[in-house]
Amino acid sequence: MSQVLRFTLPDGSVREIEVRYALNAGYAGRDTEQVQHHVDELAELGVPAPGRIPTLYPLSASLVSRPEVVQVAHGRTSGEAEWALVVGDGPDDLLLTVACDHTDRALEVHGVAWSKQTAPDALGDVAWPLASVEGELDAFTLKAWVRHGDGEQLIQDGTLAQLLPPSYWVKELGDLLRPGTVLLSGTIPMIAGVDQFADAWRVELTDPRGLTSRIEYAVEQLAAAWD
Repeated sequence: MSQVLRFTLPDGSVREIEVRYALNAGYAGRDTEQVQHHVDELAELGVPAPGRIPTLYPLSASLVSRPEVVQVAHGRTSGEAEWALVVGDGPDDLLLTVACDHTDRALEVHGVAWSKQTAPDALGDVAWPLASVEGELDAFTLKAWVRHGDGEQLIQDGTLAQLLPPSYWVKELGDLLRPGTVLLSGTIPMIAGVDQFADAWRVELTDPRGLTSRIEYAVEQLAAAWD
């Protein structure tokens, strides 16, 4: 089932996009050695390596949302700070916003694609027309914080220069970027020692002029299943 998301543009106008398709990129850092190191680390944890780097996971469009609360089945789920490309009326009508890919880490060891299907892709409130900012994307900052109880910690801190740019995916995906498609970029590294299994996530994408697109949601663990 498709849904409509509203984005505020830098000029204050509002754009509504009907989301019809969702794609999640993975292992999409520009530093190929760092990406391979990440693949090797995950393999040690039992997460299967992708057959292709970078890789792509098509998802149900129903997973794309702007939730205030993400409900999960257990305590081993977490978000990932990302950018998202939103296709409007066609391939030349592209918006950029912040995203958080919430993922089931326990299921991830059995299949990354499966884990992506169990929790939402949250999108931010502000979006930039890609054409207006494409020349300065590397200067955009991408940050995420986690909350445990009353305390908040920075868990991701980087720039879009660390990730493959939207232009790469526009070229590679071609006709897959149909109107209503949302593409998530893949994520930047997490800060070592910070507990990702948190009570809440906050993610921000900020342009060089200080305009910020934000996501913030709580994580609610559901009652155990009656197995």
